[in-house]
Amino acid sequence: MKRHRKRRSPEFKARVALEAVRSSRTLDELARYFEVHPFQVSHWKRRLKEQACEAFSGPAARKAIRERCCREIKLSQQTARDEESWMMDVLQGRTSAARVANELAPALPRDVTERLYWCVSNKPACYRTRALAMLANKKGIRRSTIWHFLRVGSHYVDSVARHYQDEGINWFGKHRRKGLRKHELERYQKEVFAILHSPPSAHGINRTTWRRQDIRKVMAQQHFAMGKNGIDKIIRNAGYKFCKAKVFLTSNDPDYEQKVQGIKNILADLKADEKFFSIDEFGPFAVKMQGGSSFMKPGQERVVPQFQKSKGVLIVTAALELSENQVTHFYSTQKNTDEMLKLLEILLVKYPDQACIYISWDAASWHASKKLNMRVDEINSPEYRALHKCPRVKLAPLPSRAQFLNVIESVFSGMAKAVIHNSDYQSVNEAITAIDRHFAERNQEFRDNPRRAGGKIWGKEIVAAKFSEANNCKDPRYMQRR
Repeated sequence: MKRHRKRRSPEFKARVALEAVRSSRTLDELARYFEVHPFQVSHWKRRLKEQACEAFSGPAARKAIRERCCREIKLSQQTARDEESWMMDVLQGRTSAARVANELAPALPRDVTERLYWCVSNKPACYRTRALAMLANKKGIRRSTIWHFLRVGSHYVDSVARHYQDEGINWFGKHRRKGLRKHELERYQKEVFAILHSPPSAHGINRTTWRRQDIRKVMAQQHFAMGKNGIDKIIRNAGYKFCKAKVFLTSNDPDYEQKVQGIKNILADLKADEKFFSIDEFGPFAVKMQGGSSFMKPGQERVVPQFQKSKGVLIVTAALELSENQVTHFYSTQKNTDEMLKLLEILLVKYPDQACIYISWDAASWHASKKLNMRVDEINSPEYRALHKCPRVKLAPLPSRAQFLNVIESVFSGMAKAVIHNSDYQSVNEAITAIDRHFAERNQEFRDNPRRAGGKIWGKEIVAAKFSEANNCKDPRYMQRR
């Protein structure tokens, strides 16, 4: 909002000026009493003395006085402009050090002038102000001009001259602060960390994390006034910094260690006529224009609409055989026990010559239903196996909330990166064709090269496709896109 100047009436000015002439109070006391600046009191007092004779003069005399005052004002303004121009030339380096030394030769030694000029050109603002005030004072520039140009107090020039007389030229490069700075004082450091080690709510602040402005506010309340920069220096000098918390993947299953160790034992003792399958579903995901990283020309930007009409929805149900790295998949309409039973039947038909197949999946409800367990018990019965010549089925469930251990998640990440990100399929069938081709090429690659080839994306999944307790198969970047 624009700030308006206060306009004083002539009667008020006359009353202040008369009080200044006849009163024994100082200018500061009068200024506080009348709520004006001391400069105003001094100015009105001087005008009263200069123009008092006009009350007893004729029109011609009053006109001559006014003209003289106008000339004096113009002369004063021109002098101020010339003085400020000289100071600006010195400050910006438009006047050379040799020229300044020649102009101030009667008042200052040449080496002192050159040293002050160097301070003006190279030192920080506080030292630059000292040196320029000294040069301007020795130049004979009026002190009022120096005050207004440098934005300093009325006693600043006298203070600079006194320090130069007492301490010499070395004072102009001397740091004015005595002792340690606030961020170097132990009591301030202890106070900052005492606040950091307590929650903001303990100090009446409705936040869960500290901000520098909040720390500053609390310190001020406890009579430790300090700026945000000083607080930041204390924190950083101690090796601390503000960091975003990372989410650590954990499982709350009480039998976590036993289940993980059981899967490790199965994989370690897996025989040639046994297969271990990691099973999960990918989706549902909509068939529409998808985002992702891609090469673009300079100035070009790929845009994906936030709201799109879906061309259909897909769910990929798949099983990854770990020993041969082969993927068996089909497409489901929903996630339930019937789809798991369908996948189980497909695996029994595909691997009839195996003695045993192990099924490992996460703790989703349809992965541990009574209907599924009853079917597994039926398959494992001697009568059923003798009749259908099928392998035994054993379940090796993952710990609850441990989807990150499911190896097939890394294969899904590779598939999404290869054929879903940056896609714009026109139909569900087109998306199915791309996914089928991806898994067919992947399976053929691992049949031809039991060890992973480095030239295909399935040899370079974002997360390694292997079972490990330290592995996070559910890639967080993929989950954000999904």
